[in-house]
Amino acid sequence: MSHRSSANAQRRRQLLQGLASTAAAAVLPGWAQAQDKTPITIGMPIAQSGPAGVADHADFLKGAQLALKQINAAGGIKGRPLTLRVVDIDLLTPEGTQAALRKIVDAKVQAIVSPFVLIPVPAMATVANYKAPYLHGNTQQASLDLVRKNPAQYGHIYQIDPPETFYGAGFPLFCEQLEAHGSWKPVNRKVHIITEQIAYTQNITKAAAEQFKARGKYEVAKITQIQFPVQDWGPVLQDIKNTGAGIVMVNHWVAAELAAFAKQFAANPLPGALVYLQYGPSQPEFLNLAGAAAEGFVWGTVYGAYADKQGQTFRDQYQAEYLAKGGVMGLVYTGGGYDAVQLLAQAWNKAAPEDFKAVNAALRQLKYRGVNGFYRFDNANQAPLNYPLEVSKPEEGIAQLFYQVQGGQHRIIAPDALKQSGFKAAPWMK
Repeated sequence: MSHRSSANAQRRRQLLQGLASTAAAAVLPGWAQAQDKTPITIGMPIAQSGPAGVADHADFLKGAQLALKQINAAGGIKGRPLTLRVVDIDLLTPEGTQAALRKIVDAKVQAIVSPFVLIPVPAMATVANYKAPYLHGNTQQASLDLVRKNPAQYGHIYQIDPPETFYGAGFPLFCEQLEAHGSWKPVNRKVHIITEQIAYTQNITKAAAEQFKARGKYEVAKITQIQFPVQDWGPVLQDIKNTGAGIVMVNHWVAAELAAFAKQFAANPLPGALVYLQYGPSQPEFLNLAGAAAEGFVWGTVYGAYADKQGQTFRDQYQAEYLAKGGVMGLVYTGGGYDAVQLLAQAWNKAAPEDFKAVNAALRQLKYRGVNGFYRFDNANQAPLNYPLEVSKPEEGIAQLFYQVQGGQHRIIAPDALKQSGFKAAPWMK
């Protein structure tokens, strides 16, 4: 080969190497980003055994799994798939609560999502130094108080629902509105409250008693204390009969026990009484166990899946995923688990999941309409607001929903903006 031919070959090799280097420089950064498939892990303390919380926690987990499935099918978060790290939790002891949260922190997850814990302070203390966002549905004012008073320590913690006090504060207003609509006329203006002795239900009862007194439309005639687990409703039912109040408010959240109450009350009712069961009927177990005896009972929740277009789409998707052969869908934490994951996805699309400071900032700036209502955390409590007691429009907060069992199904009867049906006289009212 001539010297000239060798020189030309050398120049061609250098040119090709230069082009290859230029192309690599242009392609490799994007290529590397596209190849980042590192999973984003959400830690979830889920009660899988024990006497309390299992049904709600299972609902929450399924809702979260549905959100994960949909997000991953759409490509994940910038190509990164979402995964769950589920840990069993003992809800009845502080030690069990702390142990579950400690396992999740040790796993170095990018976020923690919890349906609720019954003892919030130990849970929050366990994650205080691990600044990954922690979203929970504790429904407790105590959780909000910790965040508000100690933002430096607990500023990465968000409650996805309003606190329990609104159960009590909202029920008197519901009674007034129901009477004003003309669909219900109280047989008298007395209220009998049945209440469990844990702090959660005691707070509800206190708020209800204060609001009934402040509003002046109805009078609390008696408060009867019960203790979980309720083995026999007989003495309570006799107490209800003896008091004879036109409104009976049962502040208890365990579905199986409320189902037993409904069956015994329906068999020997207090004629004409409006009977409200706080929250527990939202769990599938209530309708499954109470059967036809559930007809006519009213219940409520400060946090639940709407039945508007968005809410119904979610309900249909959930039914297709988990209840294709029929069955009762939980109406509270199913939507809560779904919304919690969607909230994180919104934040992670704005900030890298490992950058906890940036993700928390994104969550505080977020305004998001989920299947359970409208979320915003830009307040001292870092929790959404209650409609109608904190905001005047449904699209500005989380609506307090009131249901009635009609034809074997739960139907929203208030607020008016979201109702599926009007109130119907219960069998013992006719």
